Amino acid sequence: MGEESTSNTPIETDAVIIGAGPCGLFAVFELGLLDMKCHLIDILDKPGGQCAELYPEKPIYDIPAWPIITGQELTERLMEQIAPFNPVFHFQQMAQSLEKLDNGRWRLTTDEGNVFDAHVIVIAAGGGSFVPKKPPIPGIEEFEGNSVFYSVRKMEQFKGKSIVIAGGGDSALDWTIALQPLAKDLRLVHRREEFRAAPDSVSKMRELADEGKMEFTLGQIAGLKGAGGQLEAVTIKDKDGNESDVECDCLLAFYGLTMKLGPIVEFGLNLHENLVPVDTEKFETSSAGIFAIGDINTYPGKLKLILSGFHEAALMARQAFQYVYPDKKLRFEYTTSSSSLKEKLGAPTSSPRRSA
Repeated sequence: MGEESTSNTPIETDAVIIGAGPCGLFAVFELGLLDMKCHLIDILDKPGGQCAELYPEKPIYDIPAWPIITGQELTERLMEQIAPFNPVFHFQQMAQSLEKLDNGRWRLTTDEGNVFDAHVIVIAAGGGSFVPKKPPIPGIEEFEGNSVFYSVRKMEQFKGKSIVIAGGGDSALDWTIALQPLAKDLRLVHRREEFRAAPDSVSKMRELADEGKMEFTLGQIAGLKGAGGQLEAVTIKDKDGNESDVECDCLLAFYGLTMKLGPIVEFGLNLHENLVPVDTEKFETSSAGIFAIGDINTYPGKLKLILSGFHEAALMARQAFQYVYPDKKLRFEYTTSSSSLKEKLGAPTSSPRRSA
């Protein structure tokens, strides 16, 4: 498994999966069993989708054979399961455009400039893409991407900078701790003393503040000052309504994530209430070669369950095989008895004999 850097040269692959949540990860397994290679795109910085981002410690009770498992544990088990197929992940980017090529393949481009040529596209985007919640600060758009950021993609760009970080969750605390050694100076701003982050991270932040290595300010960002997209200062309002300006080079705002369908609405699919209609034989959309599995799709009797998405991934893969290998006949095999499937998985090809 790996993560590719961005490139404008088309990456040829069998399948591109949009979304690295549980359904997208299991799709790698089902496609891999049929000798199809996958690249995955996700707006988050790690696999797992909602399970890993929204409820990593929350117990899940309806995964077959697991009486109880957390979202993070489920993600880890799925990553183990798909390891033999070496999928390539492209994190912190969004599928932006899609076009049909003359050779029958699909060309997908991300907002980071990665270009893929694939036989099939699998949309496994859950409720859509996670996008950052933007603070309601007038004129913030002018600074976005230049000196206001909602994620960290390259730490080095913040080296030697005066940084203000706003937020009280894990992302705000994690990046406060990670960027403090690189920054010229750093200030964390949160509207209350209590945090939604891991206690250990909060303790580390407070230690850094006590040692004078950073500042922690109670309040919220009320305004931005600067020109040409470059911040010069942020205005902080305290709990009593008093405002003060703090000089800085950049603002990192971590106010959480929200779900939006994003550029998928521009893919030419027949959407229904922001969901993608599919058939129940192969979970294909209105466009041949584009599939949708998991919470993003809709059909009569649809249940928004992870196990339903796993079933959809299995049937999707069988139709995808027809596009990737049009001249081959698909033979149905069981992983329990097929030596070729066991070989792909690195499993023993023969079962040990039981003693009498």
